[in-house]
Amino acid sequence: MNETGLRNPAAGADLIGLTTPAIIHWNWPEASLYEAALLKDEGLAVADGPLAVCTGAHTGRSAKDKFIVRTRATEDAIWWDNNKATDPGAFERLMADMLAHASGRTLYAEDLFGGADPEHRLSVRVYCEYAWHALFIRHLLIRPERAALADFVPEMTIIDLPSFRADPSRHGCRSDAVIACDLERKIVLIGGTSYAGEMKKSVFTQLNYLLPDVGVMPMHCSANAAPDGAVTVFFGLSGTGKTTLSADPDRTLIGDDEHGWGPDGVFNFEGGCYAKTIRLSAKAEPEIFGTTKRFATVLENVVVDPATRIPDFDDSTLTENTRCAYPIHYIPNASVTGRAGHPNHIVMLTADAFGVLPPIARMTPSQAMYHFLSGYTAKVAGTEKGVNEPQATFSTCFGAPFMPRHPAVYGNLLRKLIAEHDVECWLVNTGWTGGAYGVGHRMPIAATRALLTDALDGTLSAGSFRTDENFGVQVPVSDDGRYSHLLDPRATWADPDAYDRQARRLVDMFVQNFAKFEDHVDHTVRAAAPGTVAAAE
Repeated sequence: MNETGLRNPAAGADLIGLTTPAIIHWNWPEASLYEAALLKDEGLAVADGPLAVCTGAHTGRSAKDKFIVRTRATEDAIWWDNNKATDPGAFERLMADMLAHASGRTLYAEDLFGGADPEHRLSVRVYCEYAWHALFIRHLLIRPERAALADFVPEMTIIDLPSFRADPSRHGCRSDAVIACDLERKIVLIGGTSYAGEMKKSVFTQLNYLLPDVGVMPMHCSANAAPDGAVTVFFGLSGTGKTTLSADPDRTLIGDDEHGWGPDGVFNFEGGCYAKTIRLSAKAEPEIFGTTKRFATVLENVVVDPATRIPDFDDSTLTENTRCAYPIHYIPNASVTGRAGHPNHIVMLTADAFGVLPPIARMTPSQAMYHFLSGYTAKVAGTEKGVNEPQATFSTCFGAPFMPRHPAVYGNLLRKLIAEHDVECWLVNTGWTGGAYGVGHRMPIAATRALLTDALDGTLSAGSFRTDENFGVQVPVSDDGRYSHLLDPRATWADPDAYDRQARRLVDMFVQNFAKFEDHVDHTVRAAAPGTVAAAE
């Protein structure tokens, strides 16, 4: 086997059983991976320097093809109602077949860290079949100093072979695509999909399994810090504004997607960002737009004009889930360390397509736990065949696919930390106002930014609040600005009775969804349910 690049001579590919690849390129830098991707026709050079790639049939995560190895050690630790199990024998057959598939191939190996806090970080080695996948994961995780690579020993290993096709009858999976996680041995096998996001989410899943045991809260969130050091955490599902709202030119970006909250504060799991680009514009999101004009940014499933090589961010021909991946330092005001103090504010984002929730509201810790466990947002009509009206989506902890433990583990830990550090919690609706989707209109991003600014600098808390009659949260009466008319969602509807009917429907959806958590929370959280009077704290 031939090898190029820098690695620890005592910790090679034989650690995982990769003994017969034709060549392994170790820890190649961005320029080398970019060049290799072009030479292998994996992607297209774009105007200003990015790399455009297509992921084929899989333009998003294959959640139904993800499995966790079920053993004695994981039997009682994993939330099996939400996570698919595979047995150790099937995993071993899959691993043997993937190692055999790697025989004679060129692989790219990157040694990286998951976690900016040295006390809680995970050393991760990723073997990639595609050069652009290696470039992607090099952007997304934390890159050690070159001098540290000579001593790097991986704790976690990912083998990523998109050309491998799994056999359900032999490998205990669902299709020819598979993401198999052995959380005890810290090995992840990815085959049959070219969607690069599977790699980073596998690291997130592993950290979500490990960190609660040491009192660290893993969070699917973005985070930023004010000039005075005040930290804000933004929870939210895809499309709710996590990345957009955290990329604030007046605040330092800590990270856009995955963080831990430990004894010393908040720390980024990643060294890069993976932002949605559909309808991206320089006016609405200048910081993110600027990264699409930087060298080696990966544009995933973005349509590019073949003549001018200029990307068209309004074209959803390939998918609505177009994305760009880039190192975090491409954002001008990004944190150098990926670390900050304890949060002062927690913001839970929802894109309410029913047009019911207020644009911003303050929550008690129990209400925050209720909404964290609910993880609500809504799909809009037309996004899927047969969807003719908004549909509620509940993804517990704002990231159910990546949460191996029961949600109550994360919810109780979050509530404990909120109480310890006296964190102010806000619910923000980036969805619709003036009616549901199709009747009302999307909440103006300028309004969301202005209201958030007033919340974070204390302006809203100094004013008067009313109790929302449906959700029990505290809604500002005025923001002393241009957006007071949006604060009462009922008043924005032409037909208040129609609002009341829609609100009752949404309340019922929340209550029905939360039934599965009621035995895992105390009476104050149960009392925080919509349609009830939340307990005072």
